[in-house]
Amino acid sequence: MTQILEGVRLTIESLIQTLGYPGVALIMFVENLIPPIPSEFVMPFSGFLVAEGKFSFAGVLLAGTLGALLGAILLYYLSQRLGEERVRAWTAEYGSYLLFTEEEFDQVMDSFITHGEHWVFFSRLVPGVRSLISIPAGLKKMNIFKFLLYTLAGTLLWNALLAGAGVYLGGNWRRVLDFVQTYESVLWILLVAAVAYYLYTRWHRRNNQVA
Repeated sequence: MTQILEGVRLTIESLIQTLGYPGVALIMFVENLIPPIPSEFVMPFSGFLVAEGKFSFAGVLLAGTLGALLGAILLYYLSQRLGEERVRAWTAEYGSYLLFTEEEFDQVMDSFITHGEHWVFFSRLVPGVRSLISIPAGLKKMNIFKFLLYTLAGTLLWNALLAGAGVYLGGNWRRVLDFVQTYESVLWILLVAAVAYYLYTRWHRRNNQVA
């Protein structure tokens, strides 16, 4: 897996350096359709190139956000058109090639149902879930304007943080990856704790009503 990620990283760096802003947009577009391609490589490296004077911060942010938004829209409409049964069948047959299992499909569906439509915004700040949230949004026929608004806001914030970290760290931009891994672990612990607290309060309230 380490060798695969290293190969992905080198390919991303090469495409960005060769294609410039369109390369950033293209990779962020594909990242929303193929989860194993991480934005945690794309935006910090682009931020490093900003620090080197090769890109502008506004250009990187615009390209990355536009590409991600277009990818999210495509996944939203594909999911809506196919329907849950066919998406689930496709996941069961081909999802393993994209590191997306049926269990993860159920988890992302449950999280959307549990937390509501505003979860689209917060999920854009959660590595591993960012792109997948477009699937339940499409399947549940979420209002497209709300979807676009939440996706744009979350994506813009996430991209700005990653690119800004790349600018700040410069040649040490890969340190962002270590921070993101720690951030992801802490965030999942907090989310699990929040869900557990929510379920406990509902159970406690029901028991009080029965009593």
